[in-house]
Amino acid sequence: MKKQYREEKFVGERALFQTRDAEIAYCTFADGESPLKESSDLVIDNTLFQWKYPLWYCKNVTVTNSTLFEMARAGIWYTENISMKNITYEAPKGIRRCHNVTLEDINFPNASETLWNCDTVTMKNVTAKGDYFAMGCSNMEIDGFTLVGNYSFDGVKNLTIRNARMLSKDAFWNCENVTVYDSFISGEYLGWNAKNVTLINCTIESEQGMCYMDNVVMKNCKLLNTNLAFEYSTVDAEIQSGIDSIKNPISGKIQAERISEIIFDDADIKKEATTITVAEEV
Repeated sequence: MKKQYREEKFVGERALFQTRDAEIAYCTFADGESPLKESSDLVIDNTLFQWKYPLWYCKNVTVTNSTLFEMARAGIWYTENISMKNITYEAPKGIRRCHNVTLEDINFPNASETLWNCDTVTMKNVTAKGDYFAMGCSNMEIDGFTLVGNYSFDGVKNLTIRNARMLSKDAFWNCENVTVYDSFISGEYLGWNAKNVTLINCTIESEQGMCYMDNVVMKNCKLLNTNLAFEYSTVDAEIQSGIDSIKNPISGKIQAERISEIIFDDADIKKEATTITVAEEV
């Protein structure tokens, strides 16, 4: 039978250190670092985390209907098998170097430097505001995502996103194997230095977007206010709108309703390596 903690307030460092097989409900973890460090098999509900490092080096944790306040900084690091649902997560630098993370109906109002270097992450209906979200993660599945914050998903590998709205400068830099469906992304310099990025049914606004990319694929996409696109990229783009300008693509094909300007000003780039067509020519 699980040990039960209900309507209790805990203070002091490592208040429930190495707790095993417990249910924690309607509790408050106030002043005191690392209250549940090295714990496992926890079911946590309607609980308040008000201080630093609450869930480090934990295993098999479920958290529902709970709140991590601003001072619960660096809250969940080196933890394995954690599921969180219906959470207000106010603290920055949360969830790092964790494995097997499930997040549903989560609000991250201060998501600065959150979700770094995690593996096997599932997210559904997550809202976040803050820079450097999800840096260095791998094997991510996301559905229903809103982000306001720059430099997101830097260095991520094996990522699928559906139904997202992202206002994010320098999103998807240095990534590999990314697929985005049915989403809106606005931000300069989208995707630089990334490899194998596919955008399907997406609307993009990006100054100098999709540059220095190896195998960027766009299917049934729109490009709004997008200029100097595809520089030094290999590309297969089917654009259902105009493009303000494209510049020095390395190779591939680009199809659009119109292209206001095509720039080839690098003598090392072969124009004939890229097939460019507009609607009236198709």
